Amino acid sequence: MIGEWLIRGCDDRLSIYYVSPDAVLCRTELVPGGRWGAPRTVGGDQRLHPVLALGQGPDRYVHLASWRPMGSGQSEIVHSAHFRPLLAPLDWVDIGRPTGGGDRSGTTATAIAVDGHGRAHVFVPRDEGGLSMRAQSQKGGWGPWHDLKGSDIKGGPVALTGAKGGMQAYAAGSGSLMHWRQPGSGVVFGAVQSVKADARLGTLRALATSDEDSSLFFVDTSGDLCVWRPGSEPFALLPAAGPGPVAAVRCTIDGYDCTVLAQRSSSGRVAFAAYPSEQEEMGAAWTESGPALASDATVSLALDADGRLVAASLSPSSGQLLLSRRKEEAGLALGAWEAV
Repeated sequence: MIGEWLIRGCDDRLSIYYVSPDAVLCRTELVPGGRWGAPRTVGGDQRLHPVLALGQGPDRYVHLASWRPMGSGQSEIVHSAHFRPLLAPLDWVDIGRPTGGGDRSGTTATAIAVDGHGRAHVFVPRDEGGLSMRAQSQKGGWGPWHDLKGSDIKGGPVALTGAKGGMQAYAAGSGSLMHWRQPGSGVVFGAVQSVKADARLGTLRALATSDEDSSLFFVDTSGDLCVWRPGSEPFALLPAAGPGPVAAVRCTIDGYDCTVLAQRSSSGRVAFAAYPSEQEEMGAAWTESGPALASDATVSLALDADGRLVAASLSPSSGQLLLSRRKEEAGLALGAWEAV
């Protein structure tokens, strides 16, 4: 899973997206803050590899990308869009893969982001080690694949949309982190920037932490949760609560713009930390919440229609979905975790 999978749609209903052994499933609130519907298959009955990327633009439409087996060991990327949570998502559409690039077995993690014009951009590591991108055209269909350069990419990239509608992408290499930036919507990507860092594969998570900048969160090989904003050096924020990626969201706490992080801890519970956005020097500390989760459970964060923090944990093997919402009191106080 690349990207937050708990998402508030354009009608303020929350939805979750997750992968089963051969399909992508979705569940949605029947009314904002109310009961949830049963799982539904996304994009029709095509068989997929168990990988999924999610992105959402300013219109709050959800775009999804996965890999579809084509036979003879080949795979191609497929795309779907979900415009309104209670409607069915579009059928999967093949968009190919970069010439000479992309994992033919369909196991490479692929990132997706949506610009200010609502056009999806799909980012795929190349076999040669760089990064390729393909974007939807303004008049429909998809444009050509673009080689964004870079080298020695390990694992999948992550991507996001900046405040001005431009795309940004991050990826890890051997002993380095790379960053690609599009200054504005529809503008050519600038040159790749890199910094020395040893990130554990599968732990990258990017978040727009101000109107101008984004931050990359990752767990390094020493076990610290680190933050990197291009133009500076990575900052070790605090020891990671667990081995996997963090979930991250911006929200207002007691009148302050804060970044909230969540991670499945080594104890199996969900650990939370919060600090004023882009002020890592103020420090942060973990507080654990809820029951111990299954080993495959992941965590995601979102804001509901009232701007209230919502946390979700999901175990794909069992389908168990737990939700907790922030209480209406000072600080980062969460309510009881409830099974959906």
